[in-house]
Amino acid sequence: MTDFLNRSRLILYYNGAISALTLFVQHPDGSVCKPSPLPARSSVLEEDELSLTIVHTPPAIVVSTISNIMGLPANLLQADTGYREQVDTPDGIITVYLAHFTMLDPPRQLMADKGCQLRTLTELRNRPPAELELLRRAYVLVMES
Repeated sequence: MTDFLNRSRLILYYNGAISALTLFVQHPDGSVCKPSPLPARSSVLEEDELSLTIVHTPPAIVVSTISNIMGLPANLLQADTGYREQVDTPDGIITVYLAHFTMLDPPRQLMADKGCQLRTLTELRNRPPAELELLRRAYVLVMES
């Protein structure tokens, strides 16, 4: 795996322009993070805890790389540049990015073909605390946009 992917994760979501339906991608491993789940005992950092020494990868590079890994068509995903969260893990800080699908309808069949499911926030309530906090922050950003 590319070195920056060891320090990065991406959450994918669909948001209906008219209905405001927001669905997050849950991958076959159960996680909402790609390319791999967050390690156990991870915690999302608060604003006053953020590491200023972290060199961040541009969101578009993370999105493009994950899109290629998943075998998705080009330009299907767009980075949400207003979302960049840091997660403290036993192995160091991981930066989590957010990207949305650029299609009008939810890509249910495309995601099913990849072994993924589109889930509402409430359907993901059994995820680990760090993932839930990341999803909550993503949902707030999407609803305020």
